[in-house]
Amino acid sequence: MIKYLFNKMLTSMSKRYDYDVRYQQDILNNDLGAFLKFMGFQMMATHASQVPITPLFAARIRAIIAEDCGPCAQLVVNMALEAKIAPEIVGAIVNKQLVNLPDDVALVVTFTDHVLTHNVEADDLRSQIIELWGEKGLVTLGFAISSYRVYPTFKYAMGYGKACQKLQISESPFALNQISAKVQG
Repeated sequence: MIKYLFNKMLTSMSKRYDYDVRYQQDILNNDLGAFLKFMGFQMMATHASQVPITPLFAARIRAIIAEDCGPCAQLVVNMALEAKIAPEIVGAIVNKQLVNLPDDVALVVTFTDHVLTHNVEADDLRSQIIELWGEKGLVTLGFAISSYRVYPTFKYAMGYGKACQKLQISESPFALNQISAKVQG
């Protein structure tokens, strides 16, 4: 019965976001204990304390792009748009167009990219993050950056990795600029 309920939840998510949840269904069907742990992990990934929604999604989007430029990235873009973040802002986050972003969002984009590449310049930005949102905000961004990398990596491990695709940010497809969107050191 519990597997049935979880499967309904996954099917609902699949329909809501036009997202392939087969890798999650594989976990559920093969190892309920592992699926419950996966659900616990999702609690970490959705943690949202202290940080406004746009900078939070900036960290999530940049982190997911570091690992994936396909369906996982599209899912996070769709979630950002559903959270009422303007398509122009989402596009600027995707393509790292810092001049088109509010200062706090540009800070998070740069901080995220530095963290992902282990660039020591993240140290200087960390103090600005703490100044804006406190230690709780830093924890929130740390969870977002680290956890959003797990999904595509796990999907690839399970055999569900996909090739790059154009991200749909508004009515027309938005070409992901691979050079500027991928994390750079």
